[in-house]
Amino acid sequence: MTSSTASILPAPLTTEAPPTAHDSGADTAPGVILIHSCTTLGTTLVVRLAGEIDHFSAAPLRAFMASAADNGHTGLVLDCSRVTFCDSAFLAALEWWPRQGRRLRISRRSQAVERLLRAAAAASRPPRRSLIPSSLAPLLGPRT
Repeated sequence: MTSSTASILPAPLTTEAPPTAHDSGADTAPGVILIHSCTTLGTTLVVRLAGEIDHFSAAPLRAFMASAADNGHTGLVLDCSRVTFCDSAFLAALEWWPRQGRRLRISRRSQAVERLLRAAAAASRPPRRSLIPSSLAPLLGPRT
């Protein structure tokens, strides 16, 4: 009997591909928006939001606001100090709240929210046709 130190398979069957980086240029992960806290002051709801507001996370926010309206809340104050990202889906979610006499205020705007509101205001300046519904015009006032 003889012993051998040679491997059973003398050559690797596959070779490893060199690592490659792929950047599609866009983040495809859906955002997550959290309701950090919610307080009722009479018929006004004060909500502290945290996270990202995009096409995906705006749907639960719209459902929350619809439920609040159905429960008789006529005022909504959104504390956005912890919102890290938002896009036009946030504006679209807020658009219908001021209907039927309901009041909306955005307080403690994060940089992301401020950037979105400023871009929306710039896009709506004459002579161009306004891209912002008139119901959201009060949101574009001074920062609070």
